Amino acid sequence: MKENEFLVSIIILNYNAGKLVEDCIESICKTSYKNFEVILVDNASKDNSHILCKKKFPFISLIENKENLGYCEGNNVGIKQAKGQYIVILNPDTIVESNWLNELLKASCQLGDGLYQPKILAADDHTRINTAGNMIQIFGFGYSRGKGDIDNGQYNNQQLVGYSSGACLFTSKNVLEKIGLFDPFLFAYHDDLDLGWRAAQSGIKSYYIPTSIVYHAESFSFKWSPKKFYLLERNRWYCLLTHYSKRTFYRILPVIILVEVLVFFFYVSKGMIKEKFLGYANIIKNRKLIKERYSELESRKKISDKELIQNFMYEIETPSQVASTYYSKIFNKALYTLSKMSRWLI
Repeated sequence: MKENEFLVSIIILNYNAGKLVEDCIESICKTSYKNFEVILVDNASKDNSHILCKKKFPFISLIENKENLGYCEGNNVGIKQAKGQYIVILNPDTIVESNWLNELLKASCQLGDGLYQPKILAADDHTRINTAGNMIQIFGFGYSRGKGDIDNGQYNNQQLVGYSSGACLFTSKNVLEKIGLFDPFLFAYHDDLDLGWRAAQSGIKSYYIPTSIVYHAESFSFKWSPKKFYLLERNRWYCLLTHYSKRTFYRILPVIILVEVLVFFFYVSKGMIKEKFLGYANIIKNRKLIKERYSELESRKKISDKELIQNFMYEIETPSQVASTYYSKIFNKALYTLSKMSRWLI
């Protein structure tokens, strides 16, 4: 790769991010790779953070959406305007190291078409891991590997992962033309899992690149709110119904029902049972859209479920702020057994 050979479009989706988005762009300005454009897409913010950024950084391209289109369609708006051969989706609550882009580009040139993510550390504690690559569990759960762990170099090897984190996702325009953009139905959450799963179905892999470092404040707009719980479960079911073939889904449906019992009690413990039922209701309401999406993805699928599932996880890593260690152990023991059963059924 020649120095500054490729134009990279860095897309930042903003929604009332305040000074966080200013700090993000400030760090991008210190990037050692210089051939990039910054596209700031604003989802109808009320705090004028996008206006202040344009004044402070006149070189950025500002797109102002008239309403909050969500993470998926908001980023799609930016992707469609991007001029670069490569695309970066970057959260506004991130800070990048100076060589972050060089390392991602270098890996892409070596490994070819793929979805890439850096090592992402916590913004408020640079010794702690935010994600060292994201993983897909058989029943549609996604999780960040190593989340909350002290970074002792245990994730310093470049590796294949289930999917690349949407907090900082690097790919090429060519890849997005093959697999499609973010799915607008999802709005937010599981959007990166959905993209990575679709990529894997097309034979395009996801990679974790630890030599690229980004710091993430994480989920400043939703945190662990009822809306987040609702979207996570609704979108997990959407992915199960659109990504698995009917043959696969119905073979493992009895096991999925057992998993649902476990998830149900988790939602009861969090006082979020209303959100769980709202998720089911929305899936039923959108069954026609889901059927159409399923047919579209099945027609494009190159890698079978049986092959893909070999790389899916049996268990999940649950953040301590979401579930107790005791509950996580019980849940994962059950998941492990049920996942093995599902793999045998497929």
